Amino acid sequence: MNANPKFLSATAHVDAAAIKPLPNSRKVYVPGSRPDLRVPMREISQSDTPAEMGAEKNPPIYVYDTSGPYTDPAAKIDIRSGLAPLREKWIAERNDTDRLPDLTSEYGRRRAADAKLAELRFNLKRQPRRAKPGMNVSQMHYARKGIITPEMEYIAIRENQRRDGLSELITRQHAGQSFGAAIPKVMTPEFVRDEVARGRAIIPANINHPETEPMIIGRNFLVKINANIGNSALSSSIAEEVEKMTWSTRWGGDTVMDLSTGKNIHETREWIIRNSPVPIGTVPIYQALEKVDGRAEELTWEMFRDTLIEQAEQGVDYFTIHAGVRLAYIPMTAK
Repeated sequence: MNANPKFLSATAHVDAAAIKPLPNSRKVYVPGSRPDLRVPMREISQSDTPAEMGAEKNPPIYVYDTSGPYTDPAAKIDIRSGLAPLREKWIAERNDTDRLPDLTSEYGRRRAADAKLAELRFNLKRQPRRAKPGMNVSQMHYARKGIITPEMEYIAIRENQRRDGLSELITRQHAGQSFGAAIPKVMTPEFVRDEVARGRAIIPANINHPETEPMIIGRNFLVKINANIGNSALSSSIAEEVEKMTWSTRWGGDTVMDLSTGKNIHETREWIIRNSPVPIGTVPIYQALEKVDGRAEELTWEMFRDTLIEQAEQGVDYFTIHAGVRLAYIPMTAK
């Protein structure tokens, strides 16, 4: 992957068009039960309906918004600083994680110690978290313990899309088809917790990606869209990869799968995660193969495990694990 150190360290920015407010709408925030729980939505204004006695006013419609702070005119966007760690306080309050004194991934430590990469590196001022001994920090674990987390409340508000303010006429005319899903009229934090506890939904939320805005994937929730991004073989910079992510979320990507390959994939991923308001996924075997120059026969479990740890410590929220693949086909993933 190509990268321009001077550009990254001095003037890195996102395309102005990618952070411009969307037309005929505005970013609004719906408050939760605590001051630091504010759920973003997009309020779309509607034109008046012509009528015999004059124009009939139509109320605004609220829709799910995946674009994060990028479409908020009040937000100060600087990809060199990354997004605000929205979930940091929630994670710390649970008191079930520790700050690591250093990265535990051998590859991650090696990259951090390489002076030649200084200009490419995102200047992260915090160490990664890890669960305390004997602790489980997954949202499923909390759900099965009967705990409603701030993430679950956030999701319930988000999934509702302020439908309680819609006219009954709208819901009668556009009732939709559930196709067997049991979606309640009003989404509650308890419903979110119960669905996760039953294993029917997941909340991808790495403790090392506090910048992400909580979301859920499951049969009884809104449909979610995954966006794939990856660096170009012809021209690509870290800033361009961040820009791809911002455009993906602007157009409704609920999650982003980073399929990038190349020698600076570690540094590129850090920039993407620190600036992403949605969960980030990867295919770890792609990077693991890069480490052995595409020679699949040299790939070991220890190297693959270190890659998983490396990416988890960065904040990757979900993995695609290729299992049961014939050895003869693995080199094709590097092409």
